[in-house]
Amino acid sequence: MSTPVVPPDDADAAPRTSSGPGRALVAVYGLFALAATARGVTQLVTQYDEAPLAYVLSLVAGIVYVVATITLARGTATSRRVALVAVSVELVGVLTVGTLSVLDPAAFPRATVWSLYGSGYGFVPLVLPVLGLLWLRRTRPGAARPRAAGRTARS
Repeated sequence: MSTPVVPPDDADAAPRTSSGPGRALVAVYGLFALAATARGVTQLVTQYDEAPLAYVLSLVAGIVYVVATITLARGTATSRRVALVAVSVELVGVLTVGTLSVLDPAAFPRATVWSLYGSGYGFVPLVLPVLGLLWLRRTRPGAARPRAAGRTARS
């Protein structure tokens, strides 16, 4: 006789990366993906000679945002790993470009998405990868979840 398959307790299952607050996170990433990619492409095509480094970095930021948006929305095991890499690259990028743009403003005659830690975008580029990493941690499979008040563990 076979053992019946019992679905896991939904309260103990990790939420999908695109559910709950993750939907807002994916939406903001999508907005930044569109804005940064469009900005980078437009600047590279029309003003490349003015600030090639800044414009290439804007396009790179856009590509990172596109990858993060897609992988956070999918939420599969593989896409979670790719999202972790993309969001980590984003955080390193915004910290590196932000610091370099403060220390050597001449290297960035035109702003990038990540210049001055994303000050031109209300510092969202600085906060977004931190929120992304925290959300990936919160939704990772096997992560301990606090139980609702009054709930007991099943035997």
